[in-house]
Amino acid sequence: MNIYTASEMKRLEALAMDYGGLRPMDLMERAANELFNEIRCIKDVNTPVKVFAGPHNNGGDALAVSRLLSKEGYDVEVFLFNTSGHMSEECATQRDLLITTCTEVAFHEIQAKFDLPPLSQNDLVIDGLFGIGLNAPLPGGYALLVKYINASQATIVSIDIPSGMMCEDNTATFHSQIIRADYTLSLQGVKPAFLMRDCQPYLGKCKILDIGIESLGVPRLATLYTLSTPQQVKPLLKYRDPFGNKGTFGHGLLIAGSYGMAGAAVIAAQAAMKSGMGKLTVHTPSVNNTILQTSVPQAIIHNDEDSMAFTSPEVSADYQAVAIGPGLGTQAQTATAMMNQMSHSTTPLVIDADALNILAEHKGWLQQIPKNSILTPHPKEFERLFGATENDFQQLNKAREEARSLQIYLILKNHFTAICCPNGHIHFNTTGNSGMATAGTGDALTGILLSLLAQGYDPESACRLGCYLHGSAGDLAADKLTEEGMTVMDLVNEIPYAIKELKAQNIQSIL
Repeated sequence: MNIYTASEMKRLEALAMDYGGLRPMDLMERAANELFNEIRCIKDVNTPVKVFAGPHNNGGDALAVSRLLSKEGYDVEVFLFNTSGHMSEECATQRDLLITTCTEVAFHEIQAKFDLPPLSQNDLVIDGLFGIGLNAPLPGGYALLVKYINASQATIVSIDIPSGMMCEDNTATFHSQIIRADYTLSLQGVKPAFLMRDCQPYLGKCKILDIGIESLGVPRLATLYTLSTPQQVKPLLKYRDPFGNKGTFGHGLLIAGSYGMAGAAVIAAQAAMKSGMGKLTVHTPSVNNTILQTSVPQAIIHNDEDSMAFTSPEVSADYQAVAIGPGLGTQAQTATAMMNQMSHSTTPLVIDADALNILAEHKGWLQQIPKNSILTPHPKEFERLFGATENDFQQLNKAREEARSLQIYLILKNHFTAICCPNGHIHFNTTGNSGMATAGTGDALTGILLSLLAQGYDPESACRLGCYLHGSAGDLAADKLTEEGMTVMDLVNEIPYAIKELKAQNIQSIL
């Protein structure tokens, strides 16, 4: 499944015409048929339908759907807004088709004054006012109409995108002027705004409708965003040598824990060992010895010179990968040791938790992060590192800029976790649930990433596969125990089953 910006979608439609010989009206009819089939599943023929159509191609889609619904026997009333007197050619054609072939439709073309129609809870409203081409807040009349529709008890279906929402950046959007849809039926691909937390309340149940553009043999677009679906992630799994030994599958170093924070080290260590790594050394103060030796007996314990905190860096060349941060603390000696460990690292590096907090307190050290390192901040940690932003899209853009500038991988943890790569590309993860909003799940991700790097996965593959397995393990735990009842160790125990499930996926083709 693809993610398309407005400009990428426009380019894709142009390719469909070039390679498939389609006209714009052909694409509109394809879209209308898919929309019609979905709308029939939402409300039956006894439902009164009110259609609000704008003067552009989103409105043309709405008019085409109105025609199909009317022919099916639905009672349809259409309001086409043409206040500027300029409609797209396709919208005008669909208007004429509707008028001439569906005389039973109550059709109103609004050019000036407009009396708001009554809307009841029995009505189905089809929102086709504005599509992904919108690049400014709605003008006054449309804003009032949106607020009126939202205030009704009618069921609302938005075509492609809720009117008033912009395809990508909604910084300039007034959220009170966005249709609050019960269903969003988006055409061909996911829109970037759909992955932003602050846009979620307006989407309702979102479904992507395939209108067959990619089946026409169009060249694959180099998109800015991709979704890490099973189809894309499964091929990343490495072949596991049946003649391998523990040295074959990597030796990782986990620097974690301080007095009172042994649990973070335990969680990360258990997650690492359940993700396929051959050997693990945990560098931790001796105060944590008994806890770690008991809870992770398979790990090698290396004690710090200080009994309570991390103060003495390890030689990273002895390991295939290093992770630092869970439960580390932020005291001055630890910060100095962390800086020395990071700046002298010669192996792939994962930086998380208190290591991120230390960097936030010493921003000058950011330039010392080794290239291709992986940082895993949640939104608040990201703010402390790189500054506040107005909304999720601005934060995402800033994460992309920082990943490119520092030449690192930034895993911005959220419901749709964003993996920002040094080349500017962003992968969105598709697994996970709100049950993972519990203490320690970030430590588990650190352990998984450490394990994959130690096994020889490149950083980008480790990020994509690690986030996918982390979320999938969380989904399996939630299925067994509910989102409310699961804890991080339930997630950790499901990691092997997440790997097993991914291996069992029957992938026919890579999208």
